Amino acid sequence: MKFTLKIWRQENATSKGRIKTYHLDGVDQDMSFLEMLDVLNAELIDKGEEPVAFDHDCREGICGTCSLQINGEPHGPERLTTTCQLHMRRFKDGDTIVVEPFRANAFPIIKDLVIDRSSFDRIQQAGGYVSVNTLGNTIDANTIPVNHHDAEESFNNATCIGCGACVAVCKNASAVLFVSAKVSQFALLPQGRVEAMDRVIKMVEQMDVEGFGSCSNTGACEVVCPKGITLLSIARINREYLKAKLKG
Repeated sequence: MKFTLKIWRQENATSKGRIKTYHLDGVDQDMSFLEMLDVLNAELIDKGEEPVAFDHDCREGICGTCSLQINGEPHGPERLTTTCQLHMRRFKDGDTIVVEPFRANAFPIIKDLVIDRSSFDRIQQAGGYVSVNTLGNTIDANTIPVNHHDAEESFNNATCIGCGACVAVCKNASAVLFVSAKVSQFALLPQGRVEAMDRVIKMVEQMDVEGFGSCSNTGACEVVCPKGITLLSIARINREYLKAKLKG
């Protein structure tokens, strides 16, 4: 297969970026999208040119670092799929593919397709945890019974990989789906209820500090989420936040 690639190139955070066109031939249809970029970079290096910088780690759809805007869609055209799991057979031979970084004020570009998502880390650090006293002897496993439905819902929300696709697709660059998944993960479990009110207030406040927009209520975030986090999580965080505010 052969493709025309229009890729965003930007030297650093302060320089002006632009779209640069590349022509790539001999791409195997079973290659992942990142493997295709590897082939492109190998050719660029052979020519003495600067390779395209892009994030990747596990390449198994777990780490969330491979986030790319492909033809205007976060992670590309395949639903419930990360960029590293997207295969070139999803495109047609001869296609033109536009590759850009996720766009949001809270996700500044570092270089080319690499963005800074440390804002997500700071939201997590604000309250996305359960405090445990680890001093002294080893603590026994928690034996509190958990409703099966709640446990499954908690696990489903825990699958959020923090890739930022929800932010990239939202017209307001909102991080509400991400934050709601992290809040729901704990709110559904008895271990997480102890700090529930502090957690939701701190995480929502930190989200605002980071410069994310408000929820646009369009539901696009649910559509592009590679892990299938739904709008039910946003409804839950709204209830949790209102409850926490009313209780002071």
